[in-house]
Amino acid sequence: MKRRIFGFGALASLAVAGCSTRSKFLTYNGPEVTSVVVNKGQRRLYLLNNEEILKAYDFDLGFTPTGHKQFEGDGKTPEGTYLIDRRNPRSKYHLSVGISYPNSKDIATAIAAGRRPGGEIFIHGQPNTKKAKGRDWTAGCIAVKNDEIEEIYAMVKDGTVITLRP
Repeated sequence: MKRRIFGFGALASLAVAGCSTRSKFLTYNGPEVTSVVVNKGQRRLYLLNNEEILKAYDFDLGFTPTGHKQFEGDGKTPEGTYLIDRRNPRSKYHLSVGISYPNSKDIATAIAAGRRPGGEIFIHGQPNTKKAKGRDWTAGCIAVKNDEIEEIYAMVKDGTVITLRP
């Protein structure tokens, strides 16, 4: 009898522990995020509903943080106006939200120089398998903390305008 009671107690403990696991996929029911603004020099990312700031985050950039991305491998983060165009729940980073770089102008500039424009620019969390190496460690992406990318992932929808400023 005591074994049975112990077994039920252990099973109940596991069930409660399983219920407390937090998902990285949050839900958001607040005001719509109508745009994202990234101020590279200030290292601040803003989620806006029209003119109202809903959330603001600090971030890290590519290993060459100043200037507009022009070529694959230059370590720069793009500047200009793009769209949030995809999301990756199975990213090698905690979560990621894609930016529509390169646009036609970016492609033309790179081709004129005999180079490739690069791509795969995201707002993402921390690496899943290793630790970020200091500040400005990405290859051109915008990196935030894991709990912050969870909020961004929930709040920002595909098709949202993103403006990246120097």
